[in-house]
Parts: sequence; structure tokens; C-alpha cells
Amino acid sequence: MRKLLPLLSTNPHGGGRSALTCRFRCGDACFHEVPNTSDNEYVGDVIAGVLSRRSALRAAAVVTVASAAGGAVVLGGAPEAVARPGKPGSGKVDGARGLRFAAVAPNTADQVTVPAGYAQNVVIRWGEPILRGTPAFDSEKQTAKAQAGQFGYNNDFLSLLPLRGEHHRQVLVANHEYTDEVLMFRGYDSENPTREQVEIAWAAHGLSVVVVQEEHRSGKLTPVTRHHLNRRLHTTSEFELTGPAAGSDLVKTSADPEGRIVLGTLNNCAGGTTPWGTTLHGEENFNQYFAFGSSATDKRYGVGTGASERKWERFDKRFDLRQEPNEVHRQGWVVELDPYDPDSTPRKRTALGRFKHEAAQPRLTEDGRPVVYMGDDERFDYFYKFVSSKRMKKGGSRAAREHNLTLLDEGTLYVAKLTGDSPAAEIDGTGKLPNDGEFDGSGQWIPLATASADGAVSHVPGLTAEEVFIFTRLAGDKVGATKMDRPEDVEPSPRSGRVYVALTNNSNRGKGTNPGADEANPRNLNKHGQILELAEHWDDPASDGFAWRLFLVAGDPNDPATYFAGFPKEKVSPISCPDNVAFDPHGNLWISTDGNQLGSHDGLFGVATHGERRGELKQFLTVPKGAETCGPIIQDRRVVVAVQHPGELDGASVENPKSEWPDGPGKIVRPSVVSVWRTDGRDIGV
Repeated sequence: MRKLLPLLSTNPHGGGRSALTCRFRCGDACFHEVPNTSDNEYVGDVIAGVLSRRSALRAAAVVTVASAAGGAVVLGGAPEAVARPGKPGSGKVDGARGLRFAAVAPNTADQVTVPAGYAQNVVIRWGEPILRGTPAFDSEKQTAKAQAGQFGYNNDFLSLLPLRGEHHRQVLVANHEYTDEVLMFRGYDSENPTREQVEIAWAAHGLSVVVVQEEHRSGKLTPVTRHHLNRRLHTTSEFELTGPAAGSDLVKTSADPEGRIVLGTLNNCAGGTTPWGTTLHGEENFNQYFAFGSSATDKRYGVGTGASERKWERFDKRFDLRQEPNEVHRQGWVVELDPYDPDSTPRKRTALGRFKHEAAQPRLTEDGRPVVYMGDDERFDYFYKFVSSKRMKKGGSRAAREHNLTLLDEGTLYVAKLTGDSPAAEIDGTGKLPNDGEFDGSGQWIPLATASADGAVSHVPGLTAEEVFIFTRLAGDKVGATKMDRPEDVEPSPRSGRVYVALTNNSNRGKGTNPGADEANPRNLNKHGQILELAEHWDDPASDGFAWRLFLVAGDPNDPATYFAGFPKEKVSPISCPDNVAFDPHGNLWISTDGNQLGSHDGLFGVATHGERRGELKQFLTVPKGAETCGPIIQDRRVVVAVQHPGELDGASVENPKSEWPDGPGKIVRPSVVSVWRTDGRDIGV
């Protein structure tokens, strides 16, 4: 047997997230009690005693159609994986179309490492001015006023949208997930932050909109400062609550007795881009900003009972739940932003439910209704979708845009329940494949509540509709949804319609009294995570049932407890902790990682999802010390990534930096956006 990969990192945390990242990003969520203490069935319990139904699921190689009128989509066996080398002496790199580049080797270099024949540039850094009248960034002279006009901190989700009428320009939209004050401020005292430091952090959260200029002969992007579309939205900006929970008594506060206008958006992680030209932004670990939680619902959402890490409650009573107990209910939503209207108020779409939203990515039904897939990034929480009852209007007219901005306020919210198809005895916790050769099964979408113009109706006994939308986790508990392992980013394939769910990891699986391995999560003490592939029945996004299988079981390919859709494992890159996912123009899935447990830095990977090379996975880049790869965008001629929290390693500070990226020695470490392109001007990976 080949040896497992050696650990390359000197990080005492074994190559995964540092304690500093856990502290500021999610409030040490993994070290706290799991919020989901419901006794509904875990996926392992569901599977126990279930006999194999493999014959029903293997009705066809890829898709089965029950009749000429339509039938259930089935995830059949993958085509035989055959690796065909390039012609000797041709100079061409072997791989699926879109993945023909020399894979980057695992490494711990303090830089963005890209394949041979590729170049890169830093598009924009934390603190660069984007609004008129904003001063240049000076790390020693930061002010809240300046930060409110500068690019925010810790860029995560990215979207690039076309800008009609302006040659070689696009609109870049970025999330700013959280701040790490230790790396922002010299001499930061976490027990006694100053008001100015807190207000700078408020301004560094939120969203940025900035127009970027394309270089004609390369993939280089540069910001267009002071463009009229450029915009910053932060912790004191106004956001509108819309949909079934807007105006509820549960979201009213002393500052907003109508329950309709919220200040700020917090911990924006991943997101999505809609077919009608808006962007969606998931509010994830919002719980950590609030202090002195006391209710059962606070506990279910992970809100602590003491002071917060950042001590914001000292400077604004809305973060003190003893004074404003409903304020926390105004975070944890999906935000919709119109990047083309700088005067618009972004909307928090309550019909999509409230939980720790990693992302929200829509696809359209055949009749034009959007369906939004969403993961709740918490150990043992759930996977959801929302099906709109309204059809999208095509075109760019004002009437069409106004109509489309109502699509996510009416429809039905669902939660997923998965069932495996192998006997429980075949799932032994090692990652060994069951006798039918795949981890797979079926599932159903359980309706939680429906919102309409006439009001909202709950489908969950014992909960009102507004309670379902505001306390969505509790609704999932009541209907017996399947407990998942940190469902993060979700992406429907524009080519096949299949939906890919990143399940990042769960090192608590099978530990102590926690649930053990099951068919969807086949390894105990799971450090590396997996990618789940889902096919809706009849290829209909509005269907109430689906088939599923694990597309990738991540980790060292030398480890027998890994799986790459049947592709030969000696021909793939090692990957750990999948987080964000995106598709390229060729139908390949690109995966960014968070918390690599194999000793290498985090990176970006491309994997073929169809054809004879299905499962072929290659690493495209790695990021600097302490950083995470976020928000990947793969266009014909460029790849764009957000390099988040560089230098965020234990013991790091402004005085003691652990990275010199992106500007070299003596400069403060700055989260940034990076663009990568081929030096010969050709398309990526062809």
C-alpha cells in the first residue's frame, strides 16, 4: 500500500483552521455544545435496517425516464473512468476540457501558487478606496468614516456581472464575512476595545460593489474607483425585511417598532447570483455578535449567555439581548442586492428561512419559477430549498426588474430528509464502499411553510408560519429532517441540473454520544468532508423527491477511505474540507477548501462531473499562510478567488505577522481578491 501524504505544515493545529480563525470567524462554534439537541432521526438511524434498493436506482446509466410524459431522475452508475494521456511531445497537458493544466502540488508557500503558464494580479485589497472622497488606506490611521468608503475586510463570496455600455468592464460584488481585530489594529486589547475600533469593524463588515476594468490582452482586473455603481453596505446600513416574517412581533425592536427596517448585515459568507441580475448573500455565524442570550431559541442558534468576543454590546444596545431580545431574529437571513441600482435598499428575504446561511443559489423550473438551494453550516443541521410560486419575467425593462424583485417573497420552504440504500452493517465508519459500489440513496423534501400574497401557512404542527420562518431550525427538528455534517455551499449544475452540496467535515462524528457513520457521512471522526450529488425527480427542481449519492469522499487519495466518483485515485490531487463550489463553462465543478487537514495550504480544485473523466480532480491554486480560498468565479479567460484571512495563525498580530502577503515584509497583511489567467491569452484549462 502506498504511504499517506506527509504533513507539510509546521502549524501546531495540524494544517486545519487555527484557533484564531475559530475565535473570530464563528465564535469557536466547534468547541461549544452542538445546538441541535433534537431527538429526530439522524441519517444513520434512518438507514439502519433498510435493505438494498439498488436495483431500483440502477434503472439507467445516468438518467431514467419513467415514461414519455416524464419520470423520476435516477443517479445511475458513473461511466467507466479512463485516463488518456496527451500525445508524446505534444506539449499539451492531459485532462478533461477546462482542466488541462499542470496540477499545483500541495505546498505551504506564503503566496498564491498557480499552474505553470498562468499569471495573476491582486484585484483589490482590504481598505482600498472605492467611493468618492475616501482617503487611501493607512493601517496606522484607520477611521470608521474612511472604512465606510473602502473595500471591506475578509472577502468571501464574489460575483462578476456584466456592465452593458461600458467596454471591458464588469461589476464585482463581494461579501465581507467577519473582522479579525487582532490583525487589524496594533496593540488591540480584546477585553477593552475602543469605540473607534468597534466602529471600524462595523464598517469593515457587509458588502462591497465595485466596477472592475478588464485588461484586453489578459485576465487582469483593476478597480474603477469612484464609479457611480460602487457601493459599501455595512453594520449601520439600512436593510428591508420582506416576506412572511416582516412586521412580525418577533422582529420588532425599540428602534424599529414596525419590524421592517434592519441596520446591518452580519457574517456574510457565500451567496449566489440570480438569473434576473441580482446577488444573494447568506448571513451565517451571526450568533457570535450578540451577548447575554437566554431563551431556548437563542440556544438553538448558538447564541452565548455571556459577553460577546468583540464586546459590541458595550457600544450599541441592539447587541445586548437583555435590552433588545428580538434583534438577533433580524439576522440569519438571505439578503438580495440589486448591484445595478446604487440607491436601492437591499432586502432580507424571510420566506427563505432563518438559519446559518452559507449560501443561496437559484435555478429555474421549466415554467420559470426560481428554486433556491441552501445549506445550514452547523454540525448536524439541515439542507433546504425554497420554491417560488411566481415566474420570472425575462428582459431588462423596469417592469420586469420590479416584478423579479418580488420572486423570493412567495413560495414554499422545504427541508431535506435522506435515506440510504445499503444495509447499516455495510457502513462501518471506515469509508469502505458498500457492496453496491456507491454511497447513495433517495430523499424527500418536507414542506415547512408556504408564503403568499394573502398570508402564510405553516405545515409544521405546533408552529405558526411566522415561527417556522424565524425559527426554521426548530421546524426542521419537528418534522424529522436529516442531520447533516455542515452543509455549506450548494450549486446546481447549469449543464445537467444536478445539485452539488459541500459537506465540509465533522470530526465529532462517532465521538462520545454523537451519531456514528451513515451512508451519506461514511467516516467516523470525519476530518476531510465530502461532496453530495443530488438529482431531483423528473429533473424538476420543484419536485418533492430526489436521488442522491456521494460524488467525492475527500482526503488523501492514498487512503482507502476516499472516493473520486470512481476515477483512478493515483491520478487525482489530494483535497480536504470542501467549502465553496462553482461551475466553469465546460460543466466542471470547482471546489475551494477551508481548513485543509492534509498539511498543505487551502486551495482551489477543478473536477470533471461528466464523461469518461468524471471524478478527475486537479488542484489549480493554493493560497498563502493562514488563508482560506473563497468565492471562486471561473470564466472563459480568468479565475477569480477571494483570499480570506491570510496570516490568521495562532500567535499572529499586527506586531507579530505570520504572513507577508500580499505586499511583502513590513506591510500589514490584507485579505484581497486575486485574478488568474493564462499567459498565452487562451481560455482556462483548454
